[in-house]
Amino acid sequence: MEIYTLTGPSGTGKSYRAMDICKQYDIDGVIDDGLFIYKGMVTAGESAKRCETKIGAVKAAIFNDEKKAKKVSQAIRAKRPRSILVLGTSDEMADLIIERLGIKRHRNRKLKQEPVIHRIHIEDITTEEERKEAEKQRKAHGKHVIPAPAMELKRSFAGYFLDTLGLFKGRAHATNERTVVRPTYSYYGDYLLSEKVISDICNITAEDDPAINSVILVTQEPSPEDYIINIALKINAGCSLWDDVMNFQKKVTDAVENMTAFNVTEVNIEVRGIENDKYAHIL
Repeated sequence: MEIYTLTGPSGTGKSYRAMDICKQYDIDGVIDDGLFIYKGMVTAGESAKRCETKIGAVKAAIFNDEKKAKKVSQAIRAKRPRSILVLGTSDEMADLIIERLGIKRHRNRKLKQEPVIHRIHIEDITTEEERKEAEKQRKAHGKHVIPAPAMELKRSFAGYFLDTLGLFKGRAHATNERTVVRPTYSYYGDYLLSEKVISDICNITAEDDPAINSVILVTQEPSPEDYIINIALKINAGCSLWDDVMNFQKKVTDAVENMTAFNVTEVNIEVRGIENDKYAHIL
């Protein structure tokens, strides 16, 4: 595995530049602020931007929790990225993350020496004006960037997501998409919510679940710190009410979090009926 690091002071645009570096050096894995992002998808970890304090965010970013670090390390081993980019405020911080995640051990066993770490500093790839603008967005507006797409979330989103930045280049319209967020510890002001996106995810998840007949209603209770989803539905006759509904509850939680990196704290299910045939209404 090739190992790259991108380092520089906080708020200088590292996360924004990460996708450009990944494209330039064909890097398919990124470690940034507590997340392992593989091929544009949030694969493991918990974002430091969910933390309520800056101290908590720093601890999450350097994987201070051994159990969480182990889970991310296992995910890296499972995905086996060809190369990985580690973001940090300094070379020392990046090295600490590499050590805690055991990234150097994830190498070809035929190699008799540890992989070389390719160092990239934000000062080498940006101008002073660009870094000042990035710092302005961070300090004045509380905006941060995650180097991963927001998937279906193309509009402003409550609490965690604010907007997406898509860069389209060439005839093929290949996209390197980044997501602008406002972390919990710097949240302020009003927000807009496209509730239909979450409702669509719930409905699609239900369509793929043989125990669920139909979704009647989806309501949502967003806040800066978390997200609560309430679902009223009908189930199919013959299913295990308790087990299958709990399984669907977990599927919805996983689907929303995997597709958005949003902090879903509750998925409340209300069963309003039992039907004999999931597709009877189509006939």
